[in-house]
Amino acid sequence: MNAMLRMNEALLIADRAFLPFQCIAWTPPDGTGDLSLSVIDRSSSRLLGRIALPGSSRLDARQLSATLQKSRDELIDQGYRLEPWQMPDSTLSA
Repeated sequence: MNAMLRMNEALLIADRAFLPFQCIAWTPPDGTGDLSLSVIDRSSSRLLGRIALPGSSRLDARQLSATLQKSRDELIDQGYRLEPWQMPDSTLSA
């Protein structure tokens, strides 16, 4: 069984995944409960990427890890330099 994370835990993990940039969380006004993460530069003037997560009060840690890693890889491929990161081991255990 995969470990489930509370939304707050997932947001803290996502924030660390994109350092030295900022990760801003927001919920679209469509009422679906989906969560969007926007990665922006430190001056808050340039959007670098956006990630959509399905609405839920709890998120699967393995799916979150895969989504964050894919987004990191895309930013790196675009030439952005991110700090080393890996999903915390404690979040992946059941």
